[in-house]
Amino acid sequence: MENSYKNLDETDAFKQLCTLPPVMDMNTHLTAELVQTAQVPMGEDLTYNYAAKAVDEAILATLQRLADEMAVVDQYRELLGGAVMNGSEQRKVLHHLTRGQVGPIVEWQGRDLGSFYVTQQQRVADFARRVHAGEIRGSGGDRFTHLCQIGIGGSDLGPRALYLALQHGARCRGSQFMTASFISNVDPDDAAQNLANMDLATTMFILVSKSGTTQETLTNETIVRHALQQQGLDPAAHLLAVTAENSPLANGEDYLESFYIDDFVGGRFSSTSAVGGTLLTLAFGAELFAELLAGAHQQDQLALNSDILANPALLDALIGVYERNCLGYPCTAVLPYSQALSRFPAHLQQLDMESNGKSVNRYGQPLNYATGAVIFGEAGTNGQHSFYQLLHQGSDIIPLQFIGFRHAHGDDGLNVDGCSSQDKLNANLVAQIVAFAKGRDSEEPNRVFAGQRPSSLIYAERLTPRIVGALLAHFENKVMFQGFLWNVNSFDQEGVQLGKVLTQQLLTGCTRDAVLQGYAAYLGVLQP
Repeated sequence: MENSYKNLDETDAFKQLCTLPPVMDMNTHLTAELVQTAQVPMGEDLTYNYAAKAVDEAILATLQRLADEMAVVDQYRELLGGAVMNGSEQRKVLHHLTRGQVGPIVEWQGRDLGSFYVTQQQRVADFARRVHAGEIRGSGGDRFTHLCQIGIGGSDLGPRALYLALQHGARCRGSQFMTASFISNVDPDDAAQNLANMDLATTMFILVSKSGTTQETLTNETIVRHALQQQGLDPAAHLLAVTAENSPLANGEDYLESFYIDDFVGGRFSSTSAVGGTLLTLAFGAELFAELLAGAHQQDQLALNSDILANPALLDALIGVYERNCLGYPCTAVLPYSQALSRFPAHLQQLDMESNGKSVNRYGQPLNYATGAVIFGEAGTNGQHSFYQLLHQGSDIIPLQFIGFRHAHGDDGLNVDGCSSQDKLNANLVAQIVAFAKGRDSEEPNRVFAGQRPSSLIYAERLTPRIVGALLAHFENKVMFQGFLWNVNSFDQEGVQLGKVLTQQLLTGCTRDAVLQGYAAYLGVLQP
């Protein structure tokens, strides 16, 4: 099917979409009836509500034709079947397989890759049980009670976001076995501050680098090894490696154990592989991690539906493309009204912007339209006291994606002034949706709210492990579908490479770039 890939602006449906009259008056468009009907089940307990999005029946019908004309669900099926969807690196894209078999069996060099991922999960689960039982201990004989993940980018952002999302719920159900922290930045303060707060004798470090050559990660590993040795501890008894089987870290005697990933799972899509699974299984147990995988798997299955009103990830993606390419909105704010999801927007920044921040299509040809939006966000109500001023009254319209839950993990908080903390949180959430959509007139110009700010709402009863997995997969699949629609390769990230090359040239004394050397002199960068 590769030869039939075409650009968004070459399709008849997109041309028609841009001629349709936009929804101009949210005061008329957004009704109580629409709030109840403009929603798509997401499986489990989740629902995607698009009532406050500026789309009507004509726009939705044209979005359906666009999805059909670009055969985006067929492209998803190709991906699941093991087609080379990352053309620039000639790689398959198989992160869906890390949480269950959705398409046909995919083999590589005689190996069933689905079975490979299951085997790694089982290995991690068996290892975690031995750690929790005290069979595996630190070099001083102490039980392990704390974890520290050393990694950057996809080896940090997704696992960190998921750990925080699951932590309080795991405590409430009595299934937190170990606490965790993270070292990612090559800034020495990051490692120093984390190490200062740890009991190294009871800490297990998880080194994550698929290539085994990530500069920041290897530098921080050296710092950690030195700290362990300074306390008379054997680093090999405290470090795990999560890496590719052919990397320099694989099967090393310097590690307590090694768990494996492969080139077909990109870093920002790797949270459901051993990259996130090792940390989450050790912290919360194999059963809880399996629940997360089940929630993600269900979303992957829903994404096969060609009807956009039964495929929430595809509908979300299409509305986003309409907002980006027909309405000209350059940003999207992700606003989870849940403190447990406080790092989820940071993960989505990498997931979305590293995937679809491209200006050429899959054939390397320049595009004549905008692609990925700028993603940012913060947990509400903190965000309300930070950047909502610009969202409400700034000169740019920024689409919004709210996430909310009827109940907290445990109780809903003390009843103060006649309502609980959770009631106050959700009252703020729904008030913001309506305020953004409808705005407010005033005789005082600085108090005018123009409104017409579109938003969606993803909501559920409460944030369970299955829901966490479903949210993760929903946004992964949304990003994938938008990449198909924009005809870009969502699975490489050449944009991060040039800076790495220049850094290495500078540190090894291989550059003659006077400007590079001049800036380095300002910061006292030592050069050979």
